[in-house]
Amino acid sequence: MTPPSDSRPAPAAQDGAADATTEPVDAEHTAEAGDAENSPQTSAKSKPRRRRRRKRRRKTAHQQEAAAETPAQAAPRPRHRVAMASFVLVVLAPFLVAVWYLFTRAADQYHSDMAFSIRSEESSAASAGLLGALTQIGGGTASDADILFEFIRSPEIVREIDAEIDLRAIYNRAENDPFFTLGDDPSIEALQAHWERMLDVSLNSAAGIVQVQARAFTPEDARLIASTVLEHSSDLVNRLAQQAREDAVRFAREELAEAEETLRQYRQDLTDFRRQYNIVDPTADVAGQVGLLSALQEQLAAALVDRDVILSYAAESDQRVIQANRRITAITEQIEEERSSLDLTGLPGSLPDVVGRYEELRVNLEFANAAFTQTLAGLAAARAEARRQSRYLAAHVEPTLAESSLYPRRFVLSGLTGLFLLMGWSIFLLIFYNVRDNR
Repeated sequence: MTPPSDSRPAPAAQDGAADATTEPVDAEHTAEAGDAENSPQTSAKSKPRRRRRRKRRRKTAHQQEAAAETPAQAAPRPRHRVAMASFVLVVLAPFLVAVWYLFTRAADQYHSDMAFSIRSEESSAASAGLLGALTQIGGGTASDADILFEFIRSPEIVREIDAEIDLRAIYNRAENDPFFTLGDDPSIEALQAHWERMLDVSLNSAAGIVQVQARAFTPEDARLIASTVLEHSSDLVNRLAQQAREDAVRFAREELAEAEETLRQYRQDLTDFRRQYNIVDPTADVAGQVGLLSALQEQLAAALVDRDVILSYAAESDQRVIQANRRITAITEQIEEERSSLDLTGLPGSLPDVVGRYEELRVNLEFANAAFTQTLAGLAAARAEARRQSRYLAAHVEPTLAESSLYPRRFVLSGLTGLFLLMGWSIFLLIFYNVRDNR
């Protein structure tokens, strides 16, 4: 038997061949070098040939080395096998399963779009004064849209709509699609979570516009859900507007009752004052007192003139002058007494205190009358406002009926699934090798 040939001497044989090949070349090179010394033209022509020969020798040597090292390097290491296996199990297999499910089992979903906002009528309460402006119902603002935005995403509307159109049956129409359907969980929490997946609500706060997109497994169900959402949103706006109107009327009634009670109290205080002092209008008595002082002043002036006339032709010891002086003295004392007392006969206190109290009561009574008039006008304005609809929901885009299915977005979901799987696998592999290398 012929022993099996060993492949290891091959490199040595190749080296020998290379050496054998090299020797003639060197001899030739020596001969060419000698010729080059004798002939310049021959040396110039032989330089490109020598360069090409050197390149061929280097290339042959590299190929031989690569052929000798390739079997050892080509064998995959165990860690490479683990990495490839993990890639297949973690990335490739789940990705293929997701793609198979999206394109074979996932049911088509249809959408219905709508958009609406809250509008209000401009109401003026200038004729009702300040209180009328306070009771005026304000127009719809972005806060109303925020209320609707939260209401559409709340469990309350889910319960109401489910009781009306049976959302559980609508979301379970696709029997062969366990991922995108509701499933058998009857809890309101599961229904709420699926509602948030199948209903997209967006809010433009600057314009106060709410946009809603409802998805279902049939176009009719999608439009039914959108229409029901619009109806319940309109009912909410009407309830809030009605509550605001009732609050405004109730507030106006309370203000009117307080103003009326205040007016009644001030009127009673004025009546008690008149009964206490037994006088209707102290200002009339003040006018009489002032008239008395004016009359005494006139008499004093006349007495002084008469005395001066008598003194013009009689002496001071004359009886007529003495009588005139006595008259002047009596009038002066009377004036001083009236000025110092200013009392009303039979009334306690001085006349200025009584008049001041009376004027205070009169001012309070006038203010109470004005406030009562304002509150009465405010109540009339609030009732007029309550009789008309000042706030309502305006649908800019009515619920649409889809003609083709746009969901689920199979290519987008497939790409995202592959991307996230690849990212997760890469991060895991990076952490694994980092931990292993640091041990």
